[in-house]
Amino acid sequence: MADEAKTVNKIQTYGKKKHAIAVVTCQTGRGMIRVNGIPLANVMPEGLRIKLQEPLMLAGKKAFNKLDFRIRVRGGGHTSQVFAIRQALAKAVVSYHQKFVDEPTKQAIKDAYMAHDRTLLVADPRRAEMKKYGGSGARSRFAKSYR
Repeated sequence: MADEAKTVNKIQTYGKKKHAIAVVTCQTGRGMIRVNGIPLANVMPEGLRIKLQEPLMLAGKKAFNKLDFRIRVRGGGHTSQVFAIRQALAKAVVSYHQKFVDEPTKQAIKDAYMAHDRTLLVADPRRAEMKKYGGSGARSRFAKSYR
């Protein structure tokens, strides 16, 4: 029964940026990448599409052509979502190659990512500071009137 079924190698990773969280399910397949059910080529905004394709270009087609990626992203704004997606994609490729391929390939991909942009693999811990009383924002204060 189970001996005839092909084993599917599967990895799940996540990426975060501000309040946006992207979860990637990466498995053996035919090179399909979908973000919330939409192909990667149709993701909006159009100006940030190049940022989404950075992990693909840096690792090369060979690392991606036999993998399927299903990405679910929630929270944050458009830009934060794009940066969360690219981080999750990069982490998924590195994890997949570590677990199912070999260590030298994984290290080469990881080095290429780190040399280009560290946020592809490491989350940005900065968050918006909370607004406080006595002013219109986190640090600004209302002007003091002397008369």
